[in-house]
Amino acid sequence: MSIYAIGDIQGCYDDLMRLLEAIKFNENDDQLWFAGDLVNRGPKSLETLRFVKSLGASAITVLGNHDLHLLAMAHSVRTERKKDSLSQILESPDRDELLDWLRHRPLFHFNEQFCLVHAGLPPQWDFDTACDMARLVESALQHDDYPELLQQMYGNKPNCWSSQLKGNDRLRFVINCMTRMRYCDDNGRLDFDHNGPPGTQPKSLKPWFAMPNRKSAGLTIIFGHWSSLGYSLQNNCYCIDSGCLWGGELTALHLGDPVYRVSVHCQGSLKPNAKMA
Repeated sequence: MSIYAIGDIQGCYDDLMRLLEAIKFNENDDQLWFAGDLVNRGPKSLETLRFVKSLGASAITVLGNHDLHLLAMAHSVRTERKKDSLSQILESPDRDELLDWLRHRPLFHFNEQFCLVHAGLPPQWDFDTACDMARLVESALQHDDYPELLQQMYGNKPNCWSSQLKGNDRLRFVINCMTRMRYCDDNGRLDFDHNGPPGTQPKSLKPWFAMPNRKSAGLTIIFGHWSSLGYSLQNNCYCIDSGCLWGGELTALHLGDPVYRVSVHCQGSLKPNAKMA
């Protein structure tokens, strides 16, 4: 069996189909790991969501911030934004089935060699803490009163990890780390004001994967979310969001011996010179 990790699709279904053709994906033999943000802003979020769901055990996907935004919109926690393209899902006859499937996806996935998360891990977390914190949020999302979590998950505070965090503060911090983070300051505080590539941020900030004494440094981590960074391998961390939505590429990373990259050029549903997010 071959395993391929695929970067942020964001509704660019046609590009995904071309990528799967390029890697000769066989759903009976292979498995796809999706780095989150299956939906939003691209033209075919509904088709993308239906397709990934239809793959069953042949697909693993972690939740991204746009996937959570879809769930929040479905429960009127958030209203439609100018660049959103989620109405087809919300108006589809199978919407409830699709949304229920989506909220049962993990935030963190791993096997013996690789870890998958949408955005990143704070420097204070080791592997066991990351697993525990992901399960905490997953349990809340899968509980009957999960709309309460959707109501409470927005906001940039708290922005620094403490084992003393409780309740919604802890849940919000975990979600922000795993679905939104890019930079940290020297004290490990999350920064949400800067999303450009490394070198454009203030000197007080470092990419989360470059933080000194990061407790997850021994892990091989695959993540998306950071399209302005693009495909990158640094500090044993692979960024596989290569900007498909913005006219870049959609990337599949073969997780085997050897590890290698397969990418297809994308049409770009948003202008290539627009702000990446």
